[in-house]
This record gives sequence, C-alpha cells and structure tokens, in this order.
Amino acid sequence: MSNLDLNDISVPRALWRVSAPMAIGILGVLSVGLADSFFLARAGADELAAIGFIYPVIVAITSLSIGLSAGTSAVVSQSLGATRGDESVSARLALHALIVAASAATLVALIFWLFSPLLFATMGAEGAVLDGIRAYTPWWALGFPFIVAGQALNSVFRAGGEARIAATVMVSQALINVALDPLLIFGLGPVPAMGIEGAGIATAAARVLAFAGCLVFAIKTGRIDLSECSFEGFNRSVARIAKIGGPAAFSNAINPAGMAIVTAAVAMIGEAAVGGFGAATRVQNLLFVPMLALSAGIGPVVGQAWGAGDRARAEATVRLTFLLCLGYGAILSAALWLLAEPVARVMTDGLDAVPYATDYLRWVSLSFFGYGILVTANAAMNAREKPLHSLSLSLGRIGLVYVPVAWIGASVFGYGGILAGAVAANLAAVAGALILTRRVGLFRADPGHPIAEAKSAARAD
Repeated sequence: MSNLDLNDISVPRALWRVSAPMAIGILGVLSVGLADSFFLARAGADELAAIGFIYPVIVAITSLSIGLSAGTSAVVSQSLGATRGDESVSARLALHALIVAASAATLVALIFWLFSPLLFATMGAEGAVLDGIRAYTPWWALGFPFIVAGQALNSVFRAGGEARIAATVMVSQALINVALDPLLIFGLGPVPAMGIEGAGIATAAARVLAFAGCLVFAIKTGRIDLSECSFEGFNRSVARIAKIGGPAAFSNAINPAGMAIVTAAVAMIGEAAVGGFGAATRVQNLLFVPMLALSAGIGPVVGQAWGAGDRARAEATVRLTFLLCLGYGAILSAALWLLAEPVARVMTDGLDAVPYATDYLRWVSLSFFGYGILVTANAAMNAREKPLHSLSLSLGRIGLVYVPVAWIGASVFGYGGILAGAVAANLAAVAGALILTRRVGLFRADPGHPIAEAKSAARAD
C-alpha cells in the first residue's frame, strides 16, 4: 500500500491528482440517476413522476453517508499530514470507518423502508405514482448499507491521495447499474418487464457487487488492518470521525432534504412540473461534476496541509477552488442558455415536463457557481475540523433562503417562484462561504498582508 504526501507537490497539481479521478467517479455515480430518468420516462409518465419524488429524498439520505466519509477523510488526511504518510494509521482507520458506516447505514435503511410510504404520501404522491415508489424503495434500502460502507473505504483511499481507486469503484458500480436498468425495466427474453421495481433491483445489485470488489481489493492490498491490534484506538477513531462526520452528515443532507421540501411545493403546480423539476435537477447534478470533484479533492489537500502546519498552503487551495468554481459556472450558464431546451426534451421524452425543465436549466444556471463555492467551502472546513461551520452554512442556505423563498414564491408566482428561490439560495451561499472560511483561517482577501495574516492565525486557533 502506498499513500501520497500531497504536501510534496504544488497546490494545482495536488488538486488535480485527487479531483480528476473523482470527476470520472462522480460522473459515473450521477449517470445512474440520469439513466433511471431516461429509461423510466419511456416506461411512462407515472414512472417519471415517481422517480421525481424519490430522487431528492434518497439523495438526502445518501448524503448522510457522504458526511461520514468527510469525517473519515479529515481524520485520515490530517493524521497522514502530521505523521508524513504513516500507512498503518490509514489501514486501521479504514476498518474503524467501515464498521461505523455499515452499522449506521443499516439502521437508516431500515427506518427509511418502514416510513417511506407515509413520507411520500405526505409529499403529495398518490395513486399509481405512490405504487411505483413503494415498489422501488425496498430494493434501494437493501443496497444502501453497501454503498455507505464502500464510500467509507473510498474516503480512506482519497485521504491518502489515491483517488483513482475510489473512482474505479464508483465507475464500476455505475456501469453495472446502467447496464441492468433497461434489462430489468423493460425485460428481455426470460427476464420479465418490472418497470420502476426493476430500476430498484438494478441499483441494489450494482451496490452489492461494487462493495464486494472494493472490500476484496482493500484486504488483498493491506488497505484494511485485520491484525490483532486492528481495534487499537477504536473508540478514539470513532469519536473523531463522529465529531466531524455527524455535523458533516447533516450538512450534506440539508441540501437534498431542502430539495425534497421544495419538490412538495412544485407538486402544488402539477405532476408535469414535478417531472420537469426532477429531470432538471438530475441534469444539474451531472453538470456539477467538476465542482463536486473539487469538493472531493480539496479535503485531502487542505487536511494534509493543515496537519503539517502549513496554513498558507491550505488558504491557497481554498482560493484556487473558489476561482475555478466561478469560471466554470460562467461557462456553464452560457452553454445552458443555448442548449437547455434540447437537453430537457431528451430527459423528459418530449412530455409536458419539457418547459419546466428548460426554465430551470436556463435561469438557475446563472447561480450554479454559488453551489460550487458552497460545497468546496464545506469540504475545506470539514478537513479543518470545523464541521459546525459547514453545517451552519448549509442550514442557512436551505432554511433561511431556499425553502421559504420557494414556497412563498410558488404560492404567489407559480413555478417562477421556485426558480427564484434556487437562485437566491446559491447567491446567499457565496456570501456565507466567504465569511465562514475567513473566520476559520482558510480564506483571506489580502493573503500577503502581515496584519491580516496574524489576525487570521489568531482566529484559527
């Protein structure tokens, strides 16, 4: 096993080393949601509406596991930075993180399975749409512990600078899922057409197979410590992971949970609006891949730098990611003003949902850069072991801006009010991210000024 000391290479190269493979991996994972939307749109309007209800909720739940991964990545990367790459630390923490993640995910999956019918009925799903949801959710719950446990292992790989391993696992899972989708949804030969239930079975099977491969690889390469002393410091590891992972889990879950609440507001407008809104947000998540990859890459770079006591390097990393998000967001917005309608038609199969998806992609794209700054700031603050700051940023964006503005806007202006809420939330996130990263010593407008440097160091301590 070999971990990479990211402090030995330049900040841009370190970010590229971790973020580039993760872009491919995240693209693979998000392609599953797009594949579900694409195939289910052709299975029928009820199936498309059902996945529109399901998607934001399961993303919210999955984000809990990402929070646990953030805790693991922060603990491991800081330990590696402080010990200059002691691999025994990483292997031991991998086992500890795997146990914590699998246990928590099993409990969450059970609760979701038991309460999902009531949850989606409360959100406004009914009739054939609710029946489709009931067919999908048990299979999704079955596969959930496997993806969470796999993400815990992947976070250890990323913390050591080996993002290629994590990306390979993520892409493999996505390829299996996308390949099984049309077979199980529409049927072929002896395989019956199972509709939306088939999509759920495909997801569960892909997650089980991907985790099995990841676990076997980790054991064979020594990336998990199974020796007699493997549980040494277990309580301490769990405490540190929970300290960061707990708030980070809620921070990551807040955005998709807010999307679920907003989806309920969209449901007041009609099922076509729900379908279009859901399709647009899945396209949005695909377009966010480079910024999500940056958020996956910034954690290990900042964590190793901070663990080694190099605050200037951590600050430089944050500034660079903010600028990259701003530039990419501008390019994305310009492209979507031209391509939003044809993309919407592909994702909704020319249904009544097309204008809703088109309007979302055009108008909300003006603020996409803000969401990128939000997720990279959160990842940096988690790596700095300041998860409550990340939690407050995400909670403020959703609770104080997005949900109230969207609900009030929908009541007064209809679908346009939903779009206004999304734009306002992303712009508010930029202001919050700049304030909070400065407060924890990760961002300075004038990094070369000695007085500013002294004040930033004092606040960080």
